[in-house]
Amino acid sequence: MNSVKSGCCKIENTKVIDSRQGSDLRSIRRRRECLTCKKRFTTYERVEEYELVVLKKNGTIQEFDKSKIMEGMISACQKRNVSLEQIEEVVFLLEKELIDSGRREVPSSEIGDLVIKNLYEIDKVAYIRFASVYRSFDNLEEFSEELKFLIKKS
Repeated sequence: MNSVKSGCCKIENTKVIDSRQGSDLRSIRRRRECLTCKKRFTTYERVEEYELVVLKKNGTIQEFDKSKIMEGMISACQKRNVSLEQIEEVVFLLEKELIDSGRREVPSSEIGDLVIKNLYEIDKVAYIRFASVYRSFDNLEEFSEELKFLIKKS
């Protein structure tokens, strides 16, 4: 960031002399120096928070909560050879993908599909467990069809 403060020569070439976390823990205080006139000044930088909301099947809107994804994945991966680190990485990458998409609203079905896709790659049993809850199989035939699909893909 090349900031210019009043009293400076208005040249935008500056260097950072010191950086510290702000007292509010949500900003960064930077001490800068103009490379031309050598005057020093302070800038405050604040991280822009990205508000991501989820459009639920019933039409309601909720704030995105990655802990819900973690809970669902942990439940699906119980007694499976899937580490907590693997689950955390999937959730991190999933959240990053959603934020990088630039959209502020994401359908819950899209999030569920991303979880299913990732679980399929990690552990097939966890995948089928999650899919059975997420897709709300109404009967044994639907569950059986998903199993057949899984076996055919393997």
